[in-house]
Amino acid sequence: MKEKKENSLKRNLKTRYLMMIAISGSIGTGLFVASGATIAQAGPGGALLSYILIGLMVYFLMTSLGELAAFMPVSGSFAVYGSKYVDEGFGFALGWNYWYNWAVTIAVDLVAAQIIMGWWFPDIPGWIWSAIFLGLIFLVNNISVRGFSEAEYWFSLVKISTIIIFIMIGTLLILNMFFHSDHSVWYNWTIGDAPFPGGLPAIIRVAMMVGFSFQGTELIGITAGESIDPQKNIPRAIRQIFWRILLFYVLAIIVISILIPYTDPDLLRNNLQDISVSPFTLVFQHAGLISAAAIMNIVILTAVLSSGNSGVYAATRMLYALASDGKAPRIFRKVSPRGVPYSALYATTLVAGLCFLTFIFSKKIVYIWLLNASGVTGFIAWLGIAVSHYRFRKGYLAQGFNLTQLPYHSPFFPIGPIFAFILCLIITLGQNYQAFYLEHLDWCEVTATYIGIPLFLCIWFGFKIKTKSRIIKYSEMHFPNIKK
Repeated sequence: MKEKKENSLKRNLKTRYLMMIAISGSIGTGLFVASGATIAQAGPGGALLSYILIGLMVYFLMTSLGELAAFMPVSGSFAVYGSKYVDEGFGFALGWNYWYNWAVTIAVDLVAAQIIMGWWFPDIPGWIWSAIFLGLIFLVNNISVRGFSEAEYWFSLVKISTIIIFIMIGTLLILNMFFHSDHSVWYNWTIGDAPFPGGLPAIIRVAMMVGFSFQGTELIGITAGESIDPQKNIPRAIRQIFWRILLFYVLAIIVISILIPYTDPDLLRNNLQDISVSPFTLVFQHAGLISAAAIMNIVILTAVLSSGNSGVYAATRMLYALASDGKAPRIFRKVSPRGVPYSALYATTLVAGLCFLTFIFSKKIVYIWLLNASGVTGFIAWLGIAVSHYRFRKGYLAQGFNLTQLPYHSPFFPIGPIFAFILCLIITLGQNYQAFYLEHLDWCEVTATYIGIPLFLCIWFGFKIKTKSRIIKYSEMHFPNIKK
């Protein structure tokens, strides 16, 4: 009995933490920095359309995940759902894919932190900052789930406050333009080939970038295993995600596209090596805030550390869940008295140490390597959620159960998961389609872009061959705690 207590997670996540994790999980450098590049490449209309489409897809995915997580609140989340409602090998591959995704992403965030700190302290070796931040994130996650959630709550508050202030200042600038400018408010939407200068190919190209910006919203499924009253609190958090997405992403893109022309060279240059040309910085500077670059540097550093903090939590819980289900070494099942899977935490931290490659190579090269290494893994996780929910609902109804018995059910079935699956698939396969039209195909670039797909398939089918697992029939699915 004592062993069971020591080897279990604790349900300490309150509603306010769930809300912040759900909202903040997707707010990072993708919005603060890369949003300018999406406008520059796809134009104001193309960027806005991409954010709306991806935002809608993410909302559908979150309602799907909400139905699954409220019904079965486990830490392994969609890896468990994939095993139970699709195929055991599918869930196995999905779990390891997600652990790998976040473990490498933590290293990406720590290299980004090096680049950001280099803006203030150019003479200090970057790996020192990675060591400091990795140590802090490790300590926060090693304390308890409460330590992680408190840190994430305050990180989130900084990011959300910045976006709200940005939208308010941007709105004031737009109103001033309306009353005191010779041009229409929508003038920047009419210059050149706007609003869709690159057409559909450009929209597909930036959709991957936009998708990366949203990745992290699925963290609410991972938190289900440690949530207080998940049947009640997870649906509540899910229902409010859409309005946050609308506010934080769509309104921010509208403000940027109205105030800054898509032809502005600064938008093309914004990347982690030049924080001063973040579109948020440009708008703040237009408002007369001279220290905008320094302010945004702090905010973007907060966003990066928040992403790293969330990544350690997500990867640790996924590895723990895999071990608990017999799909990873048993050592990763070990949990401290505070409810922390410390063996899984150590393993995840070890992989995050890839950030120290900057001791040998340049920060830019390591950043690109690690970014390519994570590749499409986040989209594969989303595809897994859509497939798992579709089959869960079909099996649930096929066995004669009533939707009213579910703690929460998605109102968009089957359109939601089907739409999310198709769009995810198009973006995943089409993210670097232009490489195939070059006279000399760059196999290194293509491999770096798509390597996640064959790896996932190899893990899945390798497991199937070894264990002889098969697609689970609807009639064989098990729905615990539900009576006909």
